[in-house]
Amino acid sequence: MANLKRAHDELFRRSPDEFFPDIGTLFEYCARERKEATDRWQLPQTLEPCVEEGSLRLKVGTDGAFLMNDWSFSQLCRLAEVAKDTLNRLSPETAARALTETLPSRARPTQVLTGGDLVRSIQGTNYTRLWNVDLLSMVREFAVDFGPPPKAFNGGTGLYAGEQDLFVFLTDAGGWTEIKGEAFAPGFFVWNSEVGRRSLGISTSWFQQICQNHIVWDATEVVEFTAKHTSRVAESLSEMRRVLEGLVERRDSRRESFARVIARAMEEKLGNDAKEVLKTLGRHGIPQGIGRQAVNLIEGKGRFTIYALVDAVTRVAREIPNAGDRTELDQKASGLLTLVEG
Repeated sequence: MANLKRAHDELFRRSPDEFFPDIGTLFEYCARERKEATDRWQLPQTLEPCVEEGSLRLKVGTDGAFLMNDWSFSQLCRLAEVAKDTLNRLSPETAARALTETLPSRARPTQVLTGGDLVRSIQGTNYTRLWNVDLLSMVREFAVDFGPPPKAFNGGTGLYAGEQDLFVFLTDAGGWTEIKGEAFAPGFFVWNSEVGRRSLGISTSWFQQICQNHIVWDATEVVEFTAKHTSRVAESLSEMRRVLEGLVERRDSRRESFARVIARAMEEKLGNDAKEVLKTLGRHGIPQGIGRQAVNLIEGKGRFTIYALVDAVTRVAREIPNAGDRTELDQKASGLLTLVEG
């Protein structure tokens, strides 16, 4: 099993204005970004750095001068092959002149993405964009029972979007099930960038715990798929859909199987009387004193069903001071369910 730190890393690099409370709010934000976005194809030598109102801007065709954010300014510097740190030490007028003199002359156009009065990115012809709203549409369609994890210590929600990229962490709080006698829940990460900041990807897993730093502990069955933003990126979205469908199908199968086990455990007895039950509990590693307390909790309340005894042993375990001993006893109690599996 592995400890997954992808959501943890995202938590510590995000500012509060990139937090979103739920998937619906995030979807609306991404849909608005898509609606306001325009791709403008220009030869790099026709881009005109200029200064307006004391700020460095970029004229793109005949549509006026646009502001730049840190990401698009960095891309413009790379296109001109000028160090960003050097330009940042210059006055806006000198920086504009330096960029004008160093932008290349090429026969192939440059892809300039704008949103409102802002240049969001500057890329070449090899880049193919996948919109965040299209990714979220797929997620909302195939992961209807999944929601954000518990909030992190700093209010981080696992749902993030900013000027450079998007990251989503979702789990199914009702999807807990038994895998080899231990409790696991399904969850996944998806990520994307509309501006070339990062690849497109998904990672699904079954995990045992999420801490307040959003580290996913003891993850198993980890499946990951990533893709670059090339001309076939739409096909990659289809592959991501298959990965997510696989997680959902596995969850449903395990949920149905576990429900059948519980139903049988509520019917089948571990023994006909307290003496016989204590012997059986002992054969399955339950200490005699713990077994006696569990039997006393349910004696006289009906049959000694496997389900009732698992519940009783778990309740007794809660009173044990040592966390390691509690966990060991919980696992032994859950192991009784194997008597009705198959």
